[in-house]
Amino acid sequence: MTDWLWQSASDLGRGIGDGRIDPVDLAQAYLDAAASHEHGPRIYARLTPDRARAEAMGARDRARNGVRRGLLDGVPVSWKDLFDTAGTVTEAGSMLLQGRVPDTDADVLQAATRAGLVCLGKTHMSELAFSGLGLNPAYGGNTDPAPATPPNVNDPALVPGGSSSGAATSVAFGLAPAGIGSDTGGSVRVPAAWNDLVGLKTTHGRLSLAGVVPLAESFDTVGPLCRSVEDCAELLAVLEGGKPADLRGATLTGATFLVLEPYASDVRDAPGTGFAAALDRLAKAGAKIVTGRVEGIEDAMALAPALFAPEGYGTWRDVIEAAPDKMYSRILERFRGGADISGPDFVAAWRRLRDLRRSWAAQTAGYDAVLLPTVPNLPPDIDRLMSDAQYYVTENLLTLRNTRVGNLMNLAGLTLPTGVPSCGLMMMAPPMAEERLLRLGAAAEMALAR
Repeated sequence: MTDWLWQSASDLGRGIGDGRIDPVDLAQAYLDAAASHEHGPRIYARLTPDRARAEAMGARDRARNGVRRGLLDGVPVSWKDLFDTAGTVTEAGSMLLQGRVPDTDADVLQAATRAGLVCLGKTHMSELAFSGLGLNPAYGGNTDPAPATPPNVNDPALVPGGSSSGAATSVAFGLAPAGIGSDTGGSVRVPAAWNDLVGLKTTHGRLSLAGVVPLAESFDTVGPLCRSVEDCAELLAVLEGGKPADLRGATLTGATFLVLEPYASDVRDAPGTGFAAALDRLAKAGAKIVTGRVEGIEDAMALAPALFAPEGYGTWRDVIEAAPDKMYSRILERFRGGADISGPDFVAAWRRLRDLRRSWAAQTAGYDAVLLPTVPNLPPDIDRLMSDAQYYVTENLLTLRNTRVGNLMNLAGLTLPTGVPSCGLMMMAPPMAEERLLRLGAAAEMALAR
């Protein structure tokens, strides 16, 4: 059974389908692993064992009767603690929402349940999802200096990336086959990259946000963190009630990729090394690599302060200001920064961004995907982030720089491990082109594994 903890979600689904794996035993194996793991309490905010066992029993009955609902029927999954879960505390990593218990599941959780997936529990996250680092010292209420900060799989002294920190580490530490997270500025792709996973940022609007605790609803997206591109494809189909992308015969032959400057080269040593090696493997697999710039992207990046924080603060202002002492000071500062942007400036920024999105689409139309190092830096040290305010600010902004390109341009994005620890390769495709992106990702995955 211990081997199950390290298999992909799709492989587990195949094992259930051919009778080698009992879904009840599988769910219990993951529940036991999460409950006994030394880092379990820092990864899971809470497990849902009764729900998991009941859902696994239903999956076992369907498997025995030959009426499985799909490949992942009976496969356990973890959920970031901003997806409403009926009857289960859902607090989005914030003491501001302490004791909040939704009446119904989020739409995407309902879809997953209909498809037969098993809900293992809710994972820790950055406070109200507003940080790319995954540091959360304000949530948990014990003497641990960072009780809701999961450890990085490559070094427990480092942050795991956020805001889907627990979603990533639940998979990386073998405590879930896959995790469901959200991405507003990089919150799926950063922790996936820093924990050597595959992560999919979906196009804004592709998956329902009903029942998802918001950060900035104009940018919020839902996406899976997995061990393989195949798992991402299967989970995307589950979450929207559709069919998975056909990955058969995926190839890089004839594909043309744009390496986006200056963001591709302005990175620290290890991410740069991992990215360069990955590009070499893609080229050897038949891809054409072109390096260039996209006019206007710097203008779009400069608009970010006028877009994200104002919407986040506008959403949470009344709740925050009723009890600001419950928040981590760095997150509170980020939210309050949104108060400095006027309504007219916010509207003007959005009008300008829509123009820049059209320009991006025109300039990148000849490429199959745009490539970047997923994150320009390596995971920072937890203790230093806690003690050095300026370090926190600079590292958080740098962490989210490359991934934010995809959110600003409303792209589909996929991060793959490069083989260099905590260094990912990000592929970005046009809006609603997830199927094309996943096929490219499957081919790239094979090339990077050679």
